[in-house]
Amino acid sequence: MTALTGTSADTDTTITSAWRRPDVRTLLVHCGWLAPPLGSLALTALATGGRIPASALITLAALAVSFAAVTAFGLIRWSRTQYRLTADSFALRSGVLNRRLRTVPLHRVRSVDLTATPLHRLLGLTIVRAGTTTSGDGRGEIALNALTVRDAHRLRTALLARADTLAPADEPVIARIDWRWLRYAPLTFWVFGGVGIAAGSVYRVFDAMGIELWRVGFVQDAFREFGSSMLWLTVPAALLAVIILGSIGALALYVENWWGFSAAWTDARTLTVRRGLLTTRSVTIERARLRGVLLREPLLLRAAGGASAAAVAGGLGNSEETRSRSALLPPAPREEALRVTAGALRMAQHPFANVELTPHPRAALRRRLMRGLLFLVLPTTVALLVLGMLLTPVLLHCAWIFASAATPVVWLSARDAYRSLGHALHGCHLLVRAGTFSRDTLALERDAIAAWTFSSSPFARRAGLVTVTAAVAAGEHGYHIRDMADDGAVGFAAASAPGILEEFLDDPQPHTPHLAHS
Repeated sequence: MTALTGTSADTDTTITSAWRRPDVRTLLVHCGWLAPPLGSLALTALATGGRIPASALITLAALAVSFAAVTAFGLIRWSRTQYRLTADSFALRSGVLNRRLRTVPLHRVRSVDLTATPLHRLLGLTIVRAGTTTSGDGRGEIALNALTVRDAHRLRTALLARADTLAPADEPVIARIDWRWLRYAPLTFWVFGGVGIAAGSVYRVFDAMGIELWRVGFVQDAFREFGSSMLWLTVPAALLAVIILGSIGALALYVENWWGFSAAWTDARTLTVRRGLLTTRSVTIERARLRGVLLREPLLLRAAGGASAAAVAGGLGNSEETRSRSALLPPAPREEALRVTAGALRMAQHPFANVELTPHPRAALRRRLMRGLLFLVLPTTVALLVLGMLLTPVLLHCAWIFASAATPVVWLSARDAYRSLGHALHGCHLLVRAGTFSRDTLALERDAIAAWTFSSSPFARRAGLVTVTAAVAAGEHGYHIRDMADDGAVGFAAASAPGILEEFLDDPQPHTPHLAHS
């Protein structure tokens, strides 16, 4: 029996090639399923003054039966799950009805994610997810739920043992959390979106328990009092309350997500990002699969001089998993984000320094303006006019007020979106920038581009515009250069990634590649 030595900060014992099962404490993780039914029962008792309706008891009984079934299934699945690590491959046997054996060569492992929920941490366990070269859609991912922390770290070291070697890092630590960055937390979507999501979740919980919140006495009293008060005072007060609650929630979420954050080159070939308070996460990315960085600047964060950074890397899973695993920096000062992008790319200076992006044609501005007018201002104005003629003349005044206020906002947004457009070649990177509500600037390694797609709508073709998409086996797998001038798109794409479009450029009768109509 062969053995593979795995070293880490926790242990230097060996992982043998014998078949092993996840830790037996994994079965206790299923006790977490008790939290929703018990929480719903407590909320029901609180809202009804201790009187639990029959529908709530039926729902609770159904949940209890479901919990028992899920726990029994988890026991069977645990007994049927085994994994083995050899000198050059990782094998996983799983499945209850349909048995499945997956064997992955170690050289195909691109990233390892260690995640531990509060319950996992209480039990001393960790979920291990390893991304491979075929895990872009999530189907090629290796997942083990759950191993002990010691075994998880040993397994991560062994899985990444075949990563390409590089010279030692001069500055292995890229960034650590600075709690002065908390001031950027309220400048995110969660200030308003978080309150809405929380309110919707509470409503769904009560609705599932058979409680109609609108019939609860104190809720009716609150709305009656709100409607009978002076709206010019109560509406701003309600908006202020939402902002305060949302800001508190955003701060709490920032602390939970980024507690203990650090991004560092743990050795010469792997970049590790650790973060999390209640649910901890440690994502390790192989240097050879790190193909670029993305600088994100949402509107409010950009106005305050802030930004965040994300990695463009392969093997991180599907699009949703990629967004959570690729984070390199929380909302922070823009200068810090630029410094982190340079550290992630192992460059002395960030790739956006002293680079003037090529602007896009003015037709792109007109296109954005017309979109805002046709899809926002016009439909809303027409709807208010129709309702005004059918219901009350007050809505007629609302129509012209809305149109007068929304038109300049659309104009400013379109102009900002147009000014954000740009592209350039800088050394070995393709630079692309776009967006207004979230302005994203991409630095993508040119040799990572595998294919090009040219797409254009009838209106865009008439305006002489084309959207060029670079296909990459990393990140979101496709990055758009929107609304380029069609007469220069092919040449720019060919210069960005030589060897892909030469057959079109060298044709005796040059022509533009077939455009995919959208």
